[in-house]
Amino acid sequence: MQPSTLARPSHDLSHRPVPVVVLGAGNIGRIIAAMLHDSGDYRVTLVDRDAHRLTGLPDGIAVRTADPTEPATCAALLAGADAVLNALPFHAAIGVATVAAQLGVHYFDLTEDVAATHAIGILAHGARAVLMPQCGLAPGFIGVVGNDLARRFLDGGELLDLRMRVGALPRYPDNALKYNLTWSTEGLINEYCNPCEAIVDGRRVELPALEGLESFAVDGVEYEAFNTSGGLGTLPETLAGRARHVDYKSIRYPGHCAQMKLLLNDLRLRERRDWLREIFERAIPVTEQDVVIVFASATGYPAVDSEGRRGPLTQASFSTSIGGMDAPGGGHVNAIQLTTAAGICTALDLVVSGELPQSGFVRQEAMPLDRFLANRFGQHYAHHPLRETIA
Repeated sequence: MQPSTLARPSHDLSHRPVPVVVLGAGNIGRIIAAMLHDSGDYRVTLVDRDAHRLTGLPDGIAVRTADPTEPATCAALLAGADAVLNALPFHAAIGVATVAAQLGVHYFDLTEDVAATHAIGILAHGARAVLMPQCGLAPGFIGVVGNDLARRFLDGGELLDLRMRVGALPRYPDNALKYNLTWSTEGLINEYCNPCEAIVDGRRVELPALEGLESFAVDGVEYEAFNTSGGLGTLPETLAGRARHVDYKSIRYPGHCAQMKLLLNDLRLRERRDWLREIFERAIPVTEQDVVIVFASATGYPAVDSEGRRGPLTQASFSTSIGGMDAPGGGHVNAIQLTTAAGICTALDLVVSGELPQSGFVRQEAMPLDRFLANRFGQHYAHHPLRETIA
């Protein structure tokens, strides 16, 4: 596949292409590399330990066959780079971030792992470069949306509830789980097994995954949503003491949660995640016909007026459904690839262009929603929607 319009027209970020390294040539890593290369502003090196994954790329992307989880190898790969975009499994995040911090290389990743993010936050103290984890879809873009909604009530008003829901779903499910693999199997299992951060009655708490089941409909299609780990990113810390209730849930088709409880709890496969991964990858097909659904709502009282009167109880919301795209050079970029890659590429672009801090720990909610959607990579959220509503 040789996609050639994954990036919008070039921005004059500098007088030379910015050297960046993308680690991991899986479904997401390849699209990240192609997006950055197509922009014309980045000199991209894509790294994977499997040489077969490094074929069929657009001309001009350099490739290296190596294991970036080995610290000395990682340091050699990052030498001379301005930034590294880590598209490896979540358990590689801390190791790569450590090397990047030591070398003063800007670091970005897609991890949903809460413990890894906290560890990277500690690494960022005194760092010469940016360390910015959780830059994908959820965590990532949903945090940008959630923070934008929250700010409408926080400047002199009162934020009561902030609810965020995201799903990456097959458009035509045909198995008992009503699900197809669209991204990292390890990351999916991690979300289903690990504790979930939230704010309840003004306090930061941990909730069990697969609980909090709710049902709803969008455009006549029935869905369910339930607690999953990591989707809130750093919002619980940002909004602690400022909101009554903040939570995140994954969207699935009805019945999925019950099936996962059977596998994880009744059959105790949460104790054998390696088995569960093998079962999923052998039995659940991948699909290119997917859709990403994003929904967030905030409820509260707007800021007081000039006479000191508080506004009425108000709800603000954001909703979009995003499809994939056909690459002009052949092949297809599915919705989860497109949205995840767009998130991390936008974060890089905003750092390189000086619109975000230039060192230390940077949270995804530091990106204003309007600047995100105006960015040439962030525009993919607006240019491939099945439906979008901001109110």
